[in-house]
Amino acid sequence: MVWIKGDSMLKVKGRNFAVLKEYRESFDLEEIESKYIEEIFDKYDYIVGDYSAGLLRIKGFYHNNKVDNYKHIPDYLNESCAYGCPFYILKRVKGGRRHDRNRKASKRTNSQD
Repeated sequence: MVWIKGDSMLKVKGRNFAVLKEYRESFDLEEIESKYIEEIFDKYDYIVGDYSAGLLRIKGFYHNNKVDNYKHIPDYLNESCAYGCPFYILKRVKGGRRHDRNRKASKRTNSQD
């Protein structure tokens, strides 16, 4: 297992994250880097990794979205994860390459002028 003790900041495929919680020494940098797909996970503010049957599952949560709101992370852990399974919660930090759809749309609008 790779765990960055005393340092809650890390990079996953060049994206900056803060480790908010790690339960049962679950974080493995190599494993998340192999499963992190930029096109899918770059849009999320929070990433939860949990182990079910020995396999890493990754789910993203938005900070300001009604569907997968970050406030629902405890519900996800209680309802969708095996009881007592190892998990970790990462929070994207500034400079973490968050995908911003509004910024892309405004660039397209400005380029058409």
